Amino acid sequence: MAGRKRHSAEEIVRKLRRADELIAAGRTGEEAAAELEVSAATLYNWRRQYGGVDTDAAKELKELREQNARLKRLLADAELEKDALREIAKGKMVSPTAGRRVVDMLKEVMGMSERFACRAVGLNRSTYRRLPLASTPADPDAATRAWLRSYATRHQGHGFRRAWAALRFDEGACVNIKKVHRLWREEGLQVRAHHPRKRAGVSSTPPVDADAPKVVWALDFQFDSTVDGRAVKIASMIDEHTRESLLHIVERSITADRLVTELAKVFTTSGGPPSVLRMDNGPEMISTALQRFCADRVGISYIPPGTPWNNGFIESFNRRLRTECLNRNHWTSLLEARVVIGDFKTDHNRHRHSALGYRTPAEYAAACTHTHHPVACGTN
Repeated sequence: MAGRKRHSAEEIVRKLRRADELIAAGRTGEEAAAELEVSAATLYNWRRQYGGVDTDAAKELKELREQNARLKRLLADAELEKDALREIAKGKMVSPTAGRRVVDMLKEVMGMSERFACRAVGLNRSTYRRLPLASTPADPDAATRAWLRSYATRHQGHGFRRAWAALRFDEGACVNIKKVHRLWREEGLQVRAHHPRKRAGVSSTPPVDADAPKVVWALDFQFDSTVDGRAVKIASMIDEHTRESLLHIVERSITADRLVTELAKVFTTSGGPPSVLRMDNGPEMISTALQRFCADRVGISYIPPGTPWNNGFIESFNRRLRTECLNRNHWTSLLEARVVIGDFKTDHNRHRHSALGYRTPAEYAAACTHTHHPVACGTN
């Protein structure tokens, strides 16, 4: 079936003149329209638009109307584009993925066509329609992505480096750390980096460097509570050189005598005491019982009051224990807290650490050949 015929202004004027001749000869409007092969309604509309004008005037009038309609469309498109730019001005699009999300938003919220939304965003339509490889069944990294999501669920405080270490050394996967970083970002698994404030503090004692295993063991306490509101006190101690967690005490209250008893057990199982115990000025730390226990066998290095950054290794461990274990659990009993916190510390010793060349503390301690350079350090 033939499509509609579009008449030029000249043809319309000629047909109107022919219709006038036919009507003057006694034909009706319908008969004149039938002979001109148009409908009576079309003939009526032509008379209303072009009646009384010659060919040149009709052509000029049609062009003016078309130009006016085109200008109106351009103005409407410009206003719509301004609205779209105002809508997306707050964000910054640095990737095609972000551009696709913006185009989808404009189509859904503002009712824009795909063509207009892509033009407003500055994104090619072929780029918009091309699905990322990660969104298709042919994604070669689908298994790695699934493993990373599972790992992040089990270890919510870990970053991509520790995930890469587990994937590379524990799972035996030959994968580049930069690729793991990219997949980690694409899956939205980033962990907020902890940037402590830089502080300037001068220690009251000469600094002791943990340049070998069993040189400096850092000791500290932190608190939590069970669901009934009763306090839970946790004692932790790590070797600053190997990062190994050495002490596990979870009680309602920890006295100096209980601390001394547990330290004696750790010294026995670890093959002897370290050179230095680093700690703050808490009541259990400055007690007479601990002073007597450490006399002539291990040095005590107290950090200046109010300067936890001078005991950074144990503070870092406590932060990890807080974010990855304490903040994620509610203790119904003291026994539950003991079991879960003990499992966390054991798991910490089995995990690979970037500071140790992605080895576990036990592996690093076994391979470590560093020797300690003695320094003068006594009880303050």
